[in-house]
Amino acid sequence: MPEVLDSLVVGGGPAGLTAAIYLARFHLSVAVADDGNSRARQIPCTHNHAGFPDGIAGAELLKRMREQALKYGARLLERHVDELVTGPLGFVSRGRELIGPAKTVLLATGVTNRRPDIAEDLHAEALHTGRLRYCPVCDGFEVTDQNVAVIGRGDRAVTEAIFLRSFTDRVTLILDQDGELTEQDADRINKVGIRLARGRPSEFALGPNRIHFAVGDRRMAFDAVYPSLGSEIHSELAASLGATLTDEGCIRVDAHQRTNVPGLYAAGDVVVGLDQISHAMGEAGVAATTIRNDLAAVRPILR
Repeated sequence: MPEVLDSLVVGGGPAGLTAAIYLARFHLSVAVADDGNSRARQIPCTHNHAGFPDGIAGAELLKRMREQALKYGARLLERHVDELVTGPLGFVSRGRELIGPAKTVLLATGVTNRRPDIAEDLHAEALHTGRLRYCPVCDGFEVTDQNVAVIGRGDRAVTEAIFLRSFTDRVTLILDQDGELTEQDADRINKVGIRLARGRPSEFALGPNRIHFAVGDRRMAFDAVYPSLGSEIHSELAASLGATLTDEGCIRVDAHQRTNVPGLYAAGDVVVGLDQISHAMGEAGVAATTIRNDLAAVRPILR
């Protein structure tokens, strides 16, 4: 008979690794399936994660969390999970190799930002130099009094531009689509002095201190650019098992991170929330503790 894991965590970002640390320290058997694509890995340096006053790179934070999970006995598996199915012994994942069965599964599969039309190597360099940014909640402080652009569409982009207006008085909203703003949104940006340009940015380039691109016949340059184009939400595994999703495609959970599927839990950016490392880690702590207590309710965990 195969070994039955107490829990399989899908996703090796801050949420998944936090859950693995908790679960391992509860003396539960846990494996983490990590395909190496955590969004946190792309963060050159975060300055709002508590406990790191000089900041920490996302890759370094994940490295430390992996080491901590391993220290307490979690198994870390470098693989992508293509499919989850249920069987008589629990959940089984299918990918390059089978994982499981597992009594419970925690999905911490996250999201992927939609990008502007920019080459991969240039995108990486722009992120590293802080010319391209995706999270004004994380790093709005770093663009204080800079010349900033928001590329996007609809209410989402308008709201992000207004949010950034609290950090700088030089904000330009670039509408990345044809059509007009609603009268209400136009009034919102006019009231706070946000400039407006229309057209799909192209021909990106990096200068010594700025990011340059074309919008129609115009060349524009900014200290930093925030794409506000939405995200691809990685909730397919949950949906395939019958879990309820929100209208946006996030996994719907209760106050303890349970989905509507028995034994299936979710935490982090794949769940509706703030999309912050600290928030994802908090959800993961709740999820891991719930998993432990739910397992103990079926069979007492005794030393």
